[in-house]
Amino acid sequence: MRQEKKLRLGLAAAIVVLTGIAAVRWLGGAPLGVDSAVYRAGALAVLRGQPLYEPLLALDPKSALELPFTYPPSAALLFLPLAALPAQFAWLLLAVGSVFALWSVTRRFARERPLLTLCLLPVLEPVWRMISLGQINGVLMAMAVSDALPARERKSGGVLIGLAAAVKLTPLIFVPHLFLTGRRADAWRALATFLGASAAGMLILPADSIRYWTSAMLDNRNAGAVDWVLDQSLLGMFARFGATSPGWYAAAAALCLLTGALLVRDFHRRGAPRAALLVTAGCGLLVSPLSWTHHWIWAVPLVGFLSGRRAALVCAGAVFSGVALTLVPEGGHRELSWNPVETVFGNAYVLSALAVGAVLIVRLARGSLAEPGRRARPARRVR
Repeated sequence: MRQEKKLRLGLAAAIVVLTGIAAVRWLGGAPLGVDSAVYRAGALAVLRGQPLYEPLLALDPKSALELPFTYPPSAALLFLPLAALPAQFAWLLLAVGSVFALWSVTRRFARERPLLTLCLLPVLEPVWRMISLGQINGVLMAMAVSDALPARERKSGGVLIGLAAAVKLTPLIFVPHLFLTGRRADAWRALATFLGASAAGMLILPADSIRYWTSAMLDNRNAGAVDWVLDQSLLGMFARFGATSPGWYAAAAALCLLTGALLVRDFHRRGAPRAALLVTAGCGLLVSPLSWTHHWIWAVPLVGFLSGRRAALVCAGAVFSGVALTLVPEGGHRELSWNPVETVFGNAYVLSALAVGAVLIVRLARGSLAEPGRRARPARRVR
């Protein structure tokens, strides 16, 4: 009972600290709720009959930098409740909801020291950046974790992953994860949910749907340069190397996905579902054409997963504190002239994920792969 009280106090403290960091950044001149303002403007565009993939008329350019709506039409429909709120209340709702989402994920991954993990949240750059922007990534992550690591078998497995993919396409990476772990019914249910939501978008917003699926989905010119340091993806790293040929990215992405599939299958076979899910999430972040640092919110379950291993926890905290990214010249394509040291610092998230993947695949080849702190055991098949 005393431990539960401490955890509740820790959760309240995390909400206060994280929203406080965001507020301080706002007072210091950093825009607050940039992305939540885009979500709200997209919802208002639907209600007013305005096009989604043109400049958003409901967007305040002073607070949201005239960013485009880069999500599927189904996302705009799901964001409709935000249209009833003032812009800053929409940000606050997403900020508090995100902290609760992070807490739900932490409790599943930090079995030994959940309070320690909770206290580390403000240190992680993806967390406070996500909170400041009013991003929904934490909520989508919690939905994916709830579906992929269910507390008990349920007939609605896969639905949350499908809904998450209807907001952002990246959670589709968890559909093959369900197939790889033998949960075919859940995988098909996730696909059906995603396709159903997309069909609803096509029915209600036909013009926007055609525009999105034929051109807007691939047009990220207004979302930021792919070589910007905050894009921590394989494609972003190659762009910073000056390797602009899509062949390099395609080959690396294919190798990453193949390696990830092998690791997921082996972790599942050994009864390590948490490790398998982190591998899938890491692969998704690497192969996505754009993985902004706030997309690396999966650092939260990673830290919880490593909470029983002090050295690994310190390393993960150091990487995802984001300090390395602040030590390099950024913006205006200055990333293209980095020296070797700056190249390592400026690609910290990507290189760390690749290094961990290389270590895991070597351990897999040696037959010594198992979830930290647990003895390997066969996984129970979920039908």
